[in-house]
Amino acid sequence: MQNKAKTMVMASFAGDSLALGAHWIYDTRQIAAEFGRIEGLLDPDPNSYHATKRRGEFTHYGDQMMVLLESLAASKRFDLSDFSKRWRSLFKGYNGYLDKATKATLANFDSGADPTVSGSSSTDLAGAGRIAPLIYASRNDLEELVESARAQTKMTHNNPLVIESAEFFARVVWKVLEGGFPVSVIREVVGERFKNTPIAEWVSDGLDSVNRESVQTIGHLGQTCHAAQAFPSVIHLIAKYENNLKDALIENVMAGGDSAARGMLVGTVLGAWLGPESIPAEWIAGLVEVQKIESLIGEIQESCKARSV
Repeated sequence: MQNKAKTMVMASFAGDSLALGAHWIYDTRQIAAEFGRIEGLLDPDPNSYHATKRRGEFTHYGDQMMVLLESLAASKRFDLSDFSKRWRSLFKGYNGYLDKATKATLANFDSGADPTVSGSSSTDLAGAGRIAPLIYASRNDLEELVESARAQTKMTHNNPLVIESAEFFARVVWKVLEGGFPVSVIREVVGERFKNTPIAEWVSDGLDSVNRESVQTIGHLGQTCHAAQAFPSVIHLIAKYENNLKDALIENVMAGGDSAARGMLVGTVLGAWLGPESIPAEWIAGLVEVQKIESLIGEIQESCKARSV
């Protein structure tokens, strides 16, 4: 499980970084014409939202996931207060894009809100997309994992469906790390916890599209940041490429729109299922902060061992 859990974290970061070059380009014909088939990490376009970034770095989503990883390593477990302080510090003089959810959350903090009520009302799935480090740290305690996944999401995205999405994917990946097939587990978790909810409908839409071409399907389901569109697209990619993480992340980027948020979750689920051999070594080696990520994962692993003694 250890190797797959580590791959889960690395694949989530890689999913974000692979998307960096074409992130938020909605015209898939433009992506194909400008980049060809995106099979490696790219510099962002000078006119993009991420013009200050370079190849192998992260979008503002991945940067927030890095802060969460740092907090877990320092605190030995999830600590909302520590995470909130590090998250706010990230955005002081931030050399990158600030989305609406981030701006609203920062404004709430500045008005005196504590991290349990600071979140924006954003429906963006990205708030739930950061959870790979949490799953790694709490993979032996499902109750702790669910509680922390919900809390970290609520801190920036205080929207019930985004918070529920975080719980859904936390439960799915927990079962996948225990050996469950992703699609089977997705069905199980819906049946156990999410019957007659929008999430059940999103899962159904994603699974029903498994035999369709991905770029067109995600265009139909919706390329935007909003959970109602991004969630079923994530399910489509997981189901269609259940045994091919590389193609899942490439097709995700080629589909345009908010590919970074989708890529983080697809990488989390399929990395947990397929393990180290599933992800191109050059993607991992190309991450600017790969050594730091590996060191922090090691620190968290040591704390997990100490807690289990």
